[in-house]
Amino acid sequence: MPHDPLPTTDAAWRARLTAEQYAVLRRQATEPPFTGIYDDHFEDGVYRCAGCGAELFLSADKFDSGCGWPAFAAPAGEEALAEKIDQSHGMRRVEVTCARCQGHLGHVFPDGPTETGMRYCINSVAISFEAAEEEPDQK
Repeated sequence: MPHDPLPTTDAAWRARLTAEQYAVLRRQATEPPFTGIYDDHFEDGVYRCAGCGAELFLSADKFDSGCGWPAFAAPAGEEALAEKIDQSHGMRRVEVTCARCQGHLGHVFPDGPTETGMRYCINSVAISFEAAEEEPDQK
């Protein structure tokens, strides 16, 4: 899937994103727990970056962690995300960003219940969902 060119200025990002998306993706805000549209969303498909459209997570890796944000066991690919240490709010966490546009997505924790042992805790406003195409009936 081809990507649109990325904005190069803060004003261009503000024009491209909603106020909530801008706050999370560009200013590292966090949506309140249990308020995001993808927290309890379990359809088949792909989750993409709301900032640039890059493929980030697959629905097969999504699970209900009870944390109040969408949780994934792994990214869609090795190069989908970037990670960096976040020492804000008196905590030491690992921030995850979109590798393509560097938009803030959330954090990753080593306490996931799946075989990866990871829990990617992601803001709903930072992602969009693309439903899987249905298979045509075989006759």
